[in-house]
Amino acid sequence: MAYHIDAEHISLDDLRKRIEATDLVPSRASLTDKIGEKIEALEKQGITTLASLRENLKTSKRLAAVAEATGIDTHYLTLLRREIESYFPKPATLNVFDWLPEDERVKLEHHKIGDTAALYERASSAQQRSELAQSTGVDATTLEMLARLADVMRVQWVSPTFARMLIAAGYDGAAKVAAANADDLCEALSRINAGERFFKGKIGLRDTKRLVQAARYVGCEES
Repeated sequence: MAYHIDAEHISLDDLRKRIEATDLVPSRASLTDKIGEKIEALEKQGITTLASLRENLKTSKRLAAVAEATGIDTHYLTLLRREIESYFPKPATLNVFDWLPEDERVKLEHHKIGDTAALYERASSAQQRSELAQSTGVDATTLEMLARLADVMRVQWVSPTFARMLIAAGYDGAAKVAAANADDLCEALSRINAGERFFKGKIGLRDTKRLVQAARYVGCEES
């Protein structure tokens, strides 16, 4: 499976529905303002998929050209770009996992696996992990943990530390997060973080609901 969502097969109408259904953070709440009209204006310029929208908003120069062609305010397009780019979490290099023995990391890098995206795409299924363990010499248990971390880190907002929290709480895959009851997940995360085991602060129910919803947009299979 691919690490990121397939932007080529997501229409702008699908994007509109996602934005309208999302409990947006305050700084992006204005994205819903006349969003239907803005999507229609983009489509009239031949921008019909999430992939083409990302490409057309990729640089300030391209964004300005879209603004001029559609009449959409540049500030709005900038917020839109930030929102859609958050749907594509940047893969983390394996060295962020400070518990991973260096020799194991080197073995994976020798096989061109240096970040969570490469790892997930090579080890998303049990069969793939078994074959990878044999070919790389990496400990099977270590490889299993890395694959689980890579899986949940495909979800919007999930950092390496938060991924470890989710797994410790029993939500060791994007599919499990997507299927979670937000109240139960919030309680489990609070319990796991007791004594500030992972970070200072508290995870609220509202953010947990956002997390569950974001996970539902990730193409996920139980592995």
